[in-house]
Amino acid sequence: MASPGSGFWSFGSEDGSGDPENPGTARAWCQVAQKFTGGIGNKLCALLYGDSEKPAESGGTVPPRAATRKVACTCDQKPCSCPKPDVNYAFLHATDLLPACDGERHTLAFLQEVMNILLQYVVKSFDRTTKVIDFHYPNELLQEYNWELADQPQNLEEILTNCQTTLKYAIKTGHPRYFNQLSTGLDMVGLAADWLTSTANTNMFTYEIAPVFVLLEYVTLKKMREIVGWPGGSGDGIFSPGGAISNMYAMLIARYKMFPEVKEKGMAAVPRLIAFTSEHSHFSLKKGAAALGIGTDSVILIKCDERGKMIPSDLERRILEVKQKGFVPFLVSATAGTTVYGAFDPLLAVADICRKYKIWMHVDAAWGGGLLMSQKHKWKLSGVERANSVTWNPHKMMGVPLQCSALLVREEGLMQSCNQMHASYLFQQDKHYDLSYDTGDKALQCGRHVDVFKLWLMWRAKGTTGFEAHIDKCLELAEYLYNIIKNREGYEMVFDGKPQHTNVCFWYVPPSLRTLEDNEERMSRLSKVAPVIKARMMEQGTTMVSYQPLGDKVNFFRMVISNPAATHQDIDFLIEEIERLGQDL
Repeated sequence: MASPGSGFWSFGSEDGSGDPENPGTARAWCQVAQKFTGGIGNKLCALLYGDSEKPAESGGTVPPRAATRKVACTCDQKPCSCPKPDVNYAFLHATDLLPACDGERHTLAFLQEVMNILLQYVVKSFDRTTKVIDFHYPNELLQEYNWELADQPQNLEEILTNCQTTLKYAIKTGHPRYFNQLSTGLDMVGLAADWLTSTANTNMFTYEIAPVFVLLEYVTLKKMREIVGWPGGSGDGIFSPGGAISNMYAMLIARYKMFPEVKEKGMAAVPRLIAFTSEHSHFSLKKGAAALGIGTDSVILIKCDERGKMIPSDLERRILEVKQKGFVPFLVSATAGTTVYGAFDPLLAVADICRKYKIWMHVDAAWGGGLLMSQKHKWKLSGVERANSVTWNPHKMMGVPLQCSALLVREEGLMQSCNQMHASYLFQQDKHYDLSYDTGDKALQCGRHVDVFKLWLMWRAKGTTGFEAHIDKCLELAEYLYNIIKNREGYEMVFDGKPQHTNVCFWYVPPSLRTLEDNEERMSRLSKVAPVIKARMMEQGTTMVSYQPLGDKVNFFRMVISNPAATHQDIDFLIEEIERLGQDL
């Protein structure tokens, strides 16, 4: 594929130019926004730069909306003195919006109302005085609102209320005290990019219908491969619907590389294939094996040490066992950042074993790949450059809005030959442009969402140094939490030592259990503590953090930090809240 070159498409310099926090840049952006969006741009700039009062938190019910609103003006003069008649959404339906004749005014007014709802939600997401969640049990929500689909259309007033109600009960995943998942935070540039992507509403299978997005995918994947360490960013890749699918792509391509005949003849034409991954790896490896007909019994789980890292000697032992049985090892999936412990497998040792036995090496860096952006922490992925394929999810540690997952493949062309079906109605061979930019035939999907633009635009806005600062801050916060609780009364660490990633795993031990002997009864009672505290957190809406058992370890809290809005004070609040909610257990 020919390079689209540098300039506009490439990532900017790392000197901070184009910084969205620069007042001149921000105000210039406002002027552009106001020119093209009228009231929407004015509202956005007012909310972002303090020219408007902060919206008050809504109460227990959705407030009634005003029956009439001013219609947005479509003239070229901003501001203008055009008369702005009121609009009553109770008498309007979707059929009154574009492409309806004379639907432009109503469309602009309706979308501005939607934008107002969204912007208020965005601002509240960062307000620590608001709840992370307004929790209701499923039966309560089902009874309180009518969610059913009807034959007759609702009016636009009801549609706006639907939008408001949906966001009222949504989890504020951008809230500084939301720590529940690996994907947290709400980036403003990423959000804007997502809105643009939905507005463009196109498909990623050919250059002819997604010219800019296809070029941006090429540029971004190449940059990611360079960061992995492949010379010149060589290789291939694709953005897929999440890390589980990226991992399945790796398994699919590894099988094809070893036995290309499987594409036409199926699994009956190949010997029993065996994949290896650690016992702490993501469940998607087994799901992929099931989906590809390899079978979950053909995924061998390798033992881990006390920190959750794969033990290379056990990997080699299991490979030899499999070969002695006449089976064929075809893939080793090492993990860079396990889901629970945040562990990094010893990639260099795994790479040596894979080279020795001629096995495809995949690295699932869905969670840990972002550390490659940090000069301070990228050493934890030493050896990733020797992998045949890598999964990397920018929607996790890098804070890109969901979903954004990349599979990177070292060998160029392999993904294409593995998956292509030559559909002549899409991939005509006599088009008038470079056909290498018709990337859809290397994907399993036909319809493929534009996931790259969010990452590309954020990269342009932040620069590599901006992502580095984001990641370093989150890891510093994790170490801050660890240093506070490691010797604090009422806390026990699940494993010793500083966290490898932002995962901090611990038990909170209520006063009633602190003097009990370490026996089965204590473990049984301790296993109930985290679920109760988590339920109370959600019911009160103050914060959210995950818990789980693992192996012989009963339920413990798994704290993860990927939201750059979080501060030391939010970590302090979490500790105090756990103690407040659990002291009576």
